[in-house]
Amino acid sequence: MSQASEGAAPLKIAVFASGSGSNFQALAERINVGSVNAKIDLVVCDKPSAYVLERAKAFKIDTYVFSPKQYASREDYEREIVEELQARGIGLIVMAGYMRLVTNVLVEPYYGRMINVHPALLPAFPGMDGVGQAIAYGAKVAGPTVHFVDGGTDTGPIIAQRALEVREDDTKETLGARIQHAEYELLPEVVGWIADGRVSLDGRKVTIKH
Repeated sequence: MSQASEGAAPLKIAVFASGSGSNFQALAERINVGSVNAKIDLVVCDKPSAYVLERAKAFKIDTYVFSPKQYASREDYEREIVEELQARGIGLIVMAGYMRLVTNVLVEPYYGRMINVHPALLPAFPGMDGVGQAIAYGAKVAGPTVHFVDGGTDTGPIIAQRALEVREDDTKETLGARIQHAEYELLPEVVGWIADGRVSLDGRKVTIKH
């Protein structure tokens, strides 16, 4: 834990995920050993069968599970989610493999307090299959990006990136595995910066205090 966070109340986090939840696992483990001054208070998931819910249960973290098809619109279920987040005093939303587009209902109250991890060096290769896009394009470098969410498709201000060389024999699977491993390091690091109050946002410029 950094000196900046000693004695400070942990930052309350909600993690949004739709699948396995390996980034959730990496973040939760870092928090548990005290290297990030935060507390995952809630996991929000749109798929009742997602493995991330088993991971959350193992960490004794509350879950909020919903089925989008039961709502007339995205805005309808996001209003319910925002009510839950605000009731819990959530200070940061971490989108880690959450496969739903978000609307202003969620973005506006949490802009500057909602981040996403994407498996490509934005602004290149946004959207689905960033790793496959990089391979198909013949990119020589690739890697993860952590950025603020602004409602567009991976268009928010960039906080941090980790560049990896694309090897001559790389496949989508081998490159994807290395990028994922880099995500496990980068995402908790960024959350730690935010928890310590080291990240500031001015327009599209993100500054990290050292």
